[in-house]
Amino acid sequence: MRKFLRSPIGISLLLSLALWQPLLSITDIPRHVYWNTAFHFVTRPAPSSVVVVSVDGMPELDTATEARVLEGVRRQMPRQVFVDLRIPYGLDASGDKQLKAIIDSYGTDVAFVARASEANRKDKSAFTFPAREIAGKHPIYVSSWNDNFIHAAVSAPYSVTIGERTYPAFAVALAGLKAVPPGTFYPDFTVDPATIPQVSARTLLQNGYSPGLLTGRTVVITASNGIAPMRYLGHGIKPPVSLDIAGAEGLKRPLNADLSFLPLLLLAVGTVLLTNRMQRRAAKNMAYVALTMILVFLPISVRFLGLVVHPDVAMTFMSIYGAIRLWQRRTRRIQQTSTSGLPNFLALSSHPIEVGRDVIVAVVGRYEEILATLPRDLHGECANQIARRLSVGSGAGQIFHGDGGHFAWAEEARPLDVQLSHLEGLRALFSAPLQIGTHTFDTNIHFGLDRNEGLDALTRVNSALASANEALSNGRPVEVFEAHRLAEAPWELSLHARIDEGLRNGDIWLAFQPQWDYRTGRISGAEALIRWNHPTRGYIAPDAFILQAERAGRIDALTYWVLEEAITAAQAVNALGSRFQMSINLSGQMVDKPDLVENFREIVTRRGIDPGLLTIEITETSGMNNRGDAVRNMSRLRDLGFRLSIDDFGTGEASLAYLADLPSDELKIDRRFVSRLLSSDRDRAIITSTIGLAHALGQAVVAEGIEDEATFHLLAALGCDHAQGYYLSKPQPFDVMFRDYQARLMRHSRAV
Repeated sequence: MRKFLRSPIGISLLLSLALWQPLLSITDIPRHVYWNTAFHFVTRPAPSSVVVVSVDGMPELDTATEARVLEGVRRQMPRQVFVDLRIPYGLDASGDKQLKAIIDSYGTDVAFVARASEANRKDKSAFTFPAREIAGKHPIYVSSWNDNFIHAAVSAPYSVTIGERTYPAFAVALAGLKAVPPGTFYPDFTVDPATIPQVSARTLLQNGYSPGLLTGRTVVITASNGIAPMRYLGHGIKPPVSLDIAGAEGLKRPLNADLSFLPLLLLAVGTVLLTNRMQRRAAKNMAYVALTMILVFLPISVRFLGLVVHPDVAMTFMSIYGAIRLWQRRTRRIQQTSTSGLPNFLALSSHPIEVGRDVIVAVVGRYEEILATLPRDLHGECANQIARRLSVGSGAGQIFHGDGGHFAWAEEARPLDVQLSHLEGLRALFSAPLQIGTHTFDTNIHFGLDRNEGLDALTRVNSALASANEALSNGRPVEVFEAHRLAEAPWELSLHARIDEGLRNGDIWLAFQPQWDYRTGRISGAEALIRWNHPTRGYIAPDAFILQAERAGRIDALTYWVLEEAITAAQAVNALGSRFQMSINLSGQMVDKPDLVENFREIVTRRGIDPGLLTIEITETSGMNNRGDAVRNMSRLRDLGFRLSIDDFGTGEASLAYLADLPSDELKIDRRFVSRLLSSDRDRAIITSTIGLAHALGQAVVAEGIEDEATFHLLAALGCDHAQGYYLSKPQPFDVMFRDYQARLMRHSRAV
């Protein structure tokens, strides 16, 4: 039972019952919506056997007027008359005498109605009974309704006992019932109140009605004064007598019983239990469609038999159950790698790892190259084959698949030397090549090991992940995450999740630093620069977290996010009419990736931007692994129309080797040379020769880090093409940069 109550079905059942219970009664809302909608669309004409004579609008309403109305009705020879009026007696002796005389002339064909002034009241003070001198021994019926939370009538008692006397309901009399059962009855709200035959008393007295309109029919003489308005399901606020007529029609049904919500709730729970045993999705979908149809149409259908079955709790149950299952499906989707179908690292880190277990991450060398040579439909098979080997060798029941050839699991902790020996043996399993379809691959695998039981699952997984990446970089079989590294572990090792969180929350954002075109004398572009304002650590320098992102394998996702945001900015600025070049940085670690060009092509095609408006700056944050692949990728990007720039030229590897190997359109002179331009003849000579070399190769030159006017003008004199730095503008949020650029364009237009 405990297991059932913790299941999605059990939770949904408990919540739906909790929402139904009287203290909350939340399910009253869907109940009202259902019945109000159903009775709005499912209607039938009112019976012609009951005619309403309304005295509303009469200039005077006293016993003399009431007597004249009754006399006019009597001349039409109705079958029966019900007087539903609240006119004071004893104020007009002549009128009182006339009224008593005309009532006596009716014999047994007249009766009185005492209507409750408010819903849900059954006490004597709620009713205005006719004077005893007038009513005499004629029958008196009551009209008292139970309503819901928005004052819509839903049911009425068969009778009301006041003192020692029991009064039958008015609807019972209209229905012609001889016996009055105990309990509650339910109106037939399919009766359209607009079709109830009605004539005004004023028209009646002026003979302005159709002859025979009242002959042989039941007539209700009524007024709405002194009665609280009440809603008629499906039709809004209507005269109270409409409810009595609907009640009478409900009493004519074969049955009149409220089965509450239980039948449909049990049906819904049973259907869900049954579908959980089904294997075929099509069969499950058909079962849920059938259940939905039953919940929608069965209640209104059985209402024609006089049975009231409420769908609200069952619908609430299904809504809660559906929401839970959607949440579970979304969680599974988030925690599952799309290509392999294996659960991902988020799935491993979202549950506590048992005490006495090590966390191990394996990373497969050259995994991206392997995938690049395989058809896309075999990528999943590749990951699954690696996972099967790891599962067999480790004895782990579940292997988790991460990005970039990473696989993780938790297994029973062993002494360190035994565990290292075990991982060496596991590594030996991969000495045999992988056979994926017709393709054969040699593999090289490295392991990261976390043995810190006191940490949360996310930190342990990221600890092992960082160690595996170190093992791969250092060429070692295994790296153990040592305890002395734990001080920064919550930050460094959860960088994967923190970057994702920063992107979602807007803590990571793009700043834009304008670039000046010396030839045209105006701003012609900007560089998109990533920024991170962490809620607790404050401003984080880009060099710090970009380096960590490269180590954690998150630089790809970060770069593609920057590209998408930069494209959005470029499209907005170029829409102003003047060409505006947008530059983004590309890590050297990504330049040789097999899927780089295809990903860039897909993004610019989907976004509909001319690649020529985008400049890719190749940075030296982490050296590229395969220069040949990098050169091919850069050539292909250039063929697509992208402009290529060698960033930080003159430092590290960004020197003549880059210039010789990589196809490019521009050089960016590093700020270290630019900052010493005025003070160092040597640096001035380097910049002068660099500009001359670039121009000789047909490339433009951008000088960055310009912080004063003299440097700005000297670079122009040396033949530099573009300028960038604090002298022109600090990196700005997009809206600030956009407004400034727009204002510059307007000033330029006026000047022209």
